[in-house]
Amino acid sequence: MKAVFVVYNQAHVEETDEILVRMGIRGFTRWEGVQGAGSRGGEPHLGSHAWPGKNMATMVIVEDSLVDELLKELKKLDESAEMQGLRAFVWNIEKTI
Repeated sequence: MKAVFVVYNQAHVEETDEILVRMGIRGFTRWEGVQGAGSRGGEPHLGSHAWPGKNMATMVIVEDSLVDELLKELKKLDESAEMQGLRAFVWNIEKTI
């Protein structure tokens, strides 16, 4: 199993949810109001007067077989509005209860 941690502009929340539903990924954890600045450009999302945008973060635990398709779908979403920003990171899950 893998953990996929996705950080994205709050403008992408509906599209991100649609990807998860379409892929049959039901369980997730979401953080709202995540602040940060991307490493590849775009504007910071700090929730401040100067940088008012905010990010969201969603983590899902999925079977290894779903990771490539999920990343492909997220990459398409990112490319549709690159200045909004979206990054995804994958970790191995050693154990779970």
